[in-house]
Amino acid sequence: MAALFGARVRRLRTAAGLTQAELGALTHVVSTRITQIERASGARPTLELARALDAALGAEDLLVDLWPYVYREAFPDWSRRFMEHAERAVVVREYAAHVVPGLLQTRDYARSVLRVGRTLGSEEQLEERVALRMGRQGRLSAPDRPELWVILDEAVLRRPVGGREVMREQLARLLGAAAEPQVTVQVLPFDQGEHDAMGGSLTVLTMPDGSEAAYTEGAHYGQLIEDPDEVGRFALTYDRLRAAALPPLMSLDMIRSVMEDNHRGAKVPSRSERRRLAQEQLQQSGGRQLRGGGRRVPGRRPRT
Repeated sequence: MAALFGARVRRLRTAAGLTQAELGALTHVVSTRITQIERASGARPTLELARALDAALGAEDLLVDLWPYVYREAFPDWSRRFMEHAERAVVVREYAAHVVPGLLQTRDYARSVLRVGRTLGSEEQLEERVALRMGRQGRLSAPDRPELWVILDEAVLRRPVGGREVMREQLARLLGAAAEPQVTVQVLPFDQGEHDAMGGSLTVLTMPDGSEAAYTEGAHYGQLIEDPDEVGRFALTYDRLRAAALPPLMSLDMIRSVMEDNHRGAKVPSRSERRRLAQEQLQQSGGRQLRGGGRRVPGRRPRT
């Protein structure tokens, strides 16, 4: 992608009748930096530079649109492959153990998360990564947006990432997202104790052809699993987490309570009570599947 980006810059520069030195002057970089970009050598272009090149060459956002793919090459292979799968998935089922999933993060929350434990050399690099994460959220408003089912460990709600105001905005974002017909949010409360996914976060993706992939992630590693038998075991783990979590409406009540800072000390309903309330919700909806229950994929039997 860096080579493709460089070739586009060279072609646009030549068409505009500019030398590398002249283009460098227009974008406030030295001519050798333009040479590096065109040869796909040296450091990758920053988002700011991509925008400057786009404006100077009249590229009509072509270079800006290419930039995320160039930037993605800096990620490990397993991370890039997961992002490629996620961009095509029709159903995304995600369990988050520590932080709100990237698709539902606010900008300030994402900035706080990405600043921790990263070897970023500058604020500019941090903002680039935040911009890339925010850009991926565009999938949720696209015509081919996926069905998204998110289970949040209660710790995700309790940890004030970025401080109280940032966290309050983030919790409000969760409530707003859950109001969308294709998004379901559940909370796995502390009283459920140990479970199979305690080691980290888990994502199960359903692709357009009905195949599935799973992705597990810890603090410093990630793994994309595509073997059908292994993916099936992770999908079963996710289904168990979904059954153990609070029903959607009760989950939203809990998020709202935490946001209003009045949930501390409140009693989480027992499992039998949650089961009873969930059944009542189902009956009140006329026996229909609870909202966000996942998109049915042709040719595949739904899980029970």
